[in-house]
Amino acid sequence: MKITSVNNELVKETAKLLQRKYRKTHFLLEGIKCIEEAIESGLEIEHLFVLEGSSEFTDFNERIETTEAVLSKISSTESAPKAVAVAKKINRKWQDNYKKVVLLEDIKDAGNLGTILRTACAFNVDAVVLYGDTVDLYNPKCVRSSVGNLWKIPVFEMDDLSVFEDYERVATLPKSDNTVWLKDYTPQEKVLIMFGTESSGLSQKLKDFATKNVTIEMTDKVESLNLSISAGVILYKLLDC
Repeated sequence: MKITSVNNELVKETAKLLQRKYRKTHFLLEGIKCIEEAIESGLEIEHLFVLEGSSEFTDFNERIETTEAVLSKISSTESAPKAVAVAKKINRKWQDNYKKVVLLEDIKDAGNLGTILRTACAFNVDAVVLYGDTVDLYNPKCVRSSVGNLWKIPVFEMDDLSVFEDYERVATLPKSDNTVWLKDYTPQEKVLIMFGTESSGLSQKLKDFATKNVTIEMTDKVESLNLSISAGVILYKLLDC
């Protein structure tokens, strides 16, 4: 199949997925590597647009050859990728055997979210919870920055945190009188590690919900770390690979 017009109905419907309100059931994958990893992981691909003349994905039934102009219209990157796919969202159910869980509250930066998902996968986190007004998990920037890990780890949006009543609940905070240094802390078997927004940290509600407060020890030359860096340091030290 070949589509060359940016006004084609399928192209226009695909371009809508660049907006959050249209990503109810499907989302975009941008770039050959991202699409390859999605296919290898068993993600359901409904349409796959590739640059005309490309030798990629020639055995894929849903393959559509197209122009650079079309690829530019249906992607979020400055330069058009060589391939864009439409994938079906993953529906997962909460499992009682999740022991190492990360909670992210009010995260606004899609790049940070994607990077933390990648880090969580690397350090054997069982699940990630999105709480509050967090950026869309299927934002194209989040998908790209997760580097193929978005569909490798269960991610849930939650308002009710009662499922974590029997977990140790760790608030990651700046240094204060009631925090312990990360190097001195050993987590319990079931642990929920909570990270707050980049600008103001965890809400008071989650601070009150915590059973332990932990902070990263560092020199006074730096006031704070980027959220994704902080998450990487804490998850590396707390969670066995």
